Amino acid sequence: MTEAAPLTETHRRTDARPPEPALLGQRSHPHRQGTDTGAGSGPPSRSLLAGLLRTARPKQWVKNLLVVAAPAAAGRLFTVHALTELALVLALFTACAAAVYLVNDARDAEADRAHPTKRHRPVAAGQVPVPVAYAVGGALAVLAPAAAAWLTAPAVAVLLSAYLAMQLAYCVSLKHVLVVDLVVVTTGFLMRATVGGLALGIPLSRWFLITTGFGALFMVSAKRYSEAVQMAGTAGATRALLTEYTTGYLRFVWQLAAGVAVLGYCLWALGEGGVPHTSVLPWRQLSVVAFILAVLRYAVFADRGTAGEPEEVVLGDRALALIGLAWLAMYGLAVANW
Repeated sequence: MTEAAPLTETHRRTDARPPEPALLGQRSHPHRQGTDTGAGSGPPSRSLLAGLLRTARPKQWVKNLLVVAAPAAAGRLFTVHALTELALVLALFTACAAAVYLVNDARDAEADRAHPTKRHRPVAAGQVPVPVAYAVGGALAVLAPAAAAWLTAPAVAVLLSAYLAMQLAYCVSLKHVLVVDLVVVTTGFLMRATVGGLALGIPLSRWFLITTGFGALFMVSAKRYSEAVQMAGTAGATRALLTEYTTGYLRFVWQLAAGVAVLGYCLWALGEGGVPHTSVLPWRQLSVVAFILAVLRYAVFADRGTAGEPEEVVLGDRALALIGLAWLAMYGLAVANW
């Protein structure tokens, strides 16, 4: 009986505690979790739409502005017809790119969950179900070329179809093939730069294609190099193909591509037509300085291994942005023969 007394006293102390605060805390804990993570911040349909939008990579839509490159180079940008046509082509190309991103993330959902940053993508995180990503991506892949065939030049529809076929093949198998993966991504940039010319019937010069193509290869290989540097020694947290490349090889590729892009631009700027009589200054020749400075500035980030997100480098570095604006101004003045 004497041994039972402490138990009875303990029970009395325990029973005397009001259970409500603990129970209330247990009931409200999931609620607080939902508030912290944002899981319960809106209806499921709104969360799904937000996830689909994130999967479409809005930050990377800036790359699609390359559709104005050929018309701008030809001085045929500022007309009502050109602006209307290019806006339509820009929207269609963005839809095609979104389709590719959706299919890619649906296909790579399992692998992305093992990646330190890609695991937060909406499909990998479960915010967007894999079947939904496939369905929306497939619908965009069908509708965008069909709309292009109806609303724009036939060549645009053909190019968009070729872009989709190439990029979807890349998602399935080509991204696992050495060198071919670099060529496919580079060709995607080149297609963006040429589609505006096709939409307006503008002939594309060899210098434009050389500079654009190797400039794109420079950025793509610098991105791969940065990924390889940042993920070195991290097993299971990166794309398998990066283990096949060496950092020395990728460095060679981006340095070679940068050199050819600069050479192509210099041959265009210094070798064609001389200085127009109506120009105040040789803007085309002067633009070489800004172009080379931009390449050198971007190469700083490539060399550090921090060029893994090209759009963030271009938009996030103030010096590079100012150099780019200076180049754009001089290039525009050269095209306008001012």
